[in-house]
Amino acid sequence: MVQVFIPSQLQAYTEGRSQVTAEGDSVAAVLDHLDRQFPGIRFRVIDEQDRIRPHMRIFVGQDRHLDTAHPLGEGDEVLIFGALSGG
Repeated sequence: MVQVFIPSQLQAYTEGRSQVTAEGDSVAAVLDHLDRQFPGIRFRVIDEQDRIRPHMRIFVGQDRHLDTAHPLGEGDEVLIFGALSGG
């Protein structure tokens, strides 16, 4: 299992939870598993070409990843961040 940290703008999909668990051996597999648990969440993070949306950031531990193919191991932590904007 992988621990996934959910940003506040996506917590409506996770019933208000900021942390959830998911299964998968890659970031893509974890996002797919999350989408089965919380329908619609994947589309908010990944676009139609299976790329991370420009306003989203995915970290595994302390390292940012631009590709969802990044492998994961048991006990890894995936952090999803939404970019903030404003003036």
